[in-house]
Amino acid sequence: MQSRNPVFARSEEFQRGGYATFDTRTPAPAELEEMYGRPSATSVQMDRMTIDDVVMRTAAIFGVLLVAAGLTFVAKPAFGVVMVAALVGFVLSLVIIFRKTISPALILLYGACEGVFVGGISAVYEDFYDGIVAQAVLGTLAAFGAMLGLYRIGAVRATPRFRRMVLIAGVGYLAFALIHLLGVAFHWWNSIYAAGGGLAILVSAFGVVLASLFLVLDFDQVEQGIRNGVPQRYAWLAGFGLTVTLVWLYLEILRLLSKLQDRR
Repeated sequence: MQSRNPVFARSEEFQRGGYATFDTRTPAPAELEEMYGRPSATSVQMDRMTIDDVVMRTAAIFGVLLVAAGLTFVAKPAFGVVMVAALVGFVLSLVIIFRKTISPALILLYGACEGVFVGGISAVYEDFYDGIVAQAVLGTLAAFGAMLGLYRIGAVRATPRFRRMVLIAGVGYLAFALIHLLGVAFHWWNSIYAAGGGLAILVSAFGVVLASLFLVLDFDQVEQGIRNGVPQRYAWLAGFGLTVTLVWLYLEILRLLSKLQDRR
């Protein structure tokens, strides 16, 4: 069972046992001798994706996102502008996921649109809760670092059982969010987040934990892509996938912190 992050699940490049193909023709003895005599090629020489490639592409996407978010946070445009940016970002994410070729320009444009959305939402929260944005940023960095550390030392592994549990939880959380949103939109019930209280905190905390666990799946898929020897350009797709999860994590932490401050 593979990661349910649609960015990584879209193709076999990041799947276990996927992508790599081999020439099954038996080489002649002279060819074998020549092959053994050659120096080993590096990942860069073979145009294969490396962890450095993923880090650099992710940093580039986040750089664009942070600049757009910072400018939006300071300028505080009309909320309609923020919602339009969110819609454009959503459409771009679908294009990036289902597009046959990888476009760094589209991915960076997505980062800019997502930055406008994140900056706008952050400004709204900051108006109500002074200092909450800095706390959410630190919380996101801490959660990312903790999950990466746990993954690297093997304390948390993306086993089939782990994947299955996270998948079930993710589908359940998405279903709850959609049903809850529809109910609020049609005035069937009040939002649990507007009411505050223990239930809102519990649901928000669950969202933070779930987004953090999805990071483990993303780490595993990046590692698997490197093992499969995918082309270097797929580092852009890996960076995009990590960005999607990190933005989700940040928004969940932002909401959780707001509910905790409501209890004071």
